[in-house]
Amino acid sequence: MIKNEYEVLKEANKVILAYSGGLDTSVMVTWLRENGVKEVICVSVDLGQVENPDALENKALSSGASKFYNVNVEEEFIEDYAFKSLKAGAKYENIYLLGTAIARPLISKILVDIANKENADVIVHGCTGKGNDQIRFELSIMALAPEITVIAPWRFWDIKGRSEEEAYAKEHGIPLKVEKDEDYSMDENIWHLSHEGLDLEDPKNPANLEKILSWVTPPEKAMDEAEIIEIGFEKGNPVAVNGEKLKAAELVKKLNVIAGKHGIGIDDIVESRMVGMKSRGLYENPAASVLHFAHEKLESVTMHPDALQYKQKMALDYANLVYAGKWMTPLKEAMDAFIEETQENVTGKVKVKLYKGSMQPAGIFATNSLYLEEYATFEEDDVYNQSDATGFINLFGLSTKIYAKALKEGEKK
Repeated sequence: MIKNEYEVLKEANKVILAYSGGLDTSVMVTWLRENGVKEVICVSVDLGQVENPDALENKALSSGASKFYNVNVEEEFIEDYAFKSLKAGAKYENIYLLGTAIARPLISKILVDIANKENADVIVHGCTGKGNDQIRFELSIMALAPEITVIAPWRFWDIKGRSEEEAYAKEHGIPLKVEKDEDYSMDENIWHLSHEGLDLEDPKNPANLEKILSWVTPPEKAMDEAEIIEIGFEKGNPVAVNGEKLKAAELVKKLNVIAGKHGIGIDDIVESRMVGMKSRGLYENPAASVLHFAHEKLESVTMHPDALQYKQKMALDYANLVYAGKWMTPLKEAMDAFIEETQENVTGKVKVKLYKGSMQPAGIFATNSLYLEEYATFEEDDVYNQSDATGFINLFGLSTKIYAKALKEGEKK
């Protein structure tokens, strides 16, 4: 007989817990120990969001964990996950820049690494049964280690909501930083910061940007002077800001500050979750927004038209795949191979004008541009014979002409 999740958990001697130190996972450490798990090992995966790993470790151990890991992988996250998504032009439902979705496969990879190191065969996460992240974690772990069991207490424990979690924490002396009027559900890494819950749950409510935003200045309060920045790319990868070569994570951090102070990177979205419901979230992604903008401008002058148009169609499928947690699948890997091929000529610099929440191109300088002024000019030229267009149009429109002619002949009968 197949055992349910709670039965498997009760028999586990040692579990790996994906640990952030937030409300869910803070409560979960104590709850796991209270429900018979002998050893809980907390794993924090640092994607640039962990300010004080020592304090996080103290909190985990004081809550009942036997061991704590904080693994910083911010450089790998940007190079191998965020920049792949960027080069694909992936935007879920044409808006969401996938900041949470691209992080989960890497977090899963670290969880599996620690589970193997600690000889643990159960991984626990704090995702609810309503969200997308449970799918992303579990599909990634399945792909990496199908022998490992993944447990999600939210799907079966008797705690029914955040208020009950807070009561449990208070009862068990678990320290929390919770203010009722500001307690948005948040997810942070250096690619984005998301906010959900409270007044955002009703799409009729306008977002209170002054209350919500942490990285981005509300556009109406941004600087009164525009700023032009230059972003350098090599084969689709961002490599420099204003002529300064930077490592991937440092480049993103720098752009978060520059673009954020100009009100760039606020996405207030109602999106379609994998489990069937609509959900509203407000995302701060200043660096990601300006990088997508600049990358698209550079592609416009460096990519063959057929490849560019096909890649733009693929971008939505790529985003859907990543959003659904299928980062580690053969189709995704095949898409990545295609995208890498398309980026061979995407090298150069793009200047972007930032002003009160808006972006404008201020110059595209491609190393090997496909834009040739002698062909595109409206002035006289010696390279293009305009009379060639007559024969081209006659052939290009021949099927339309024959179809229309046949319809008219049919009407006469």
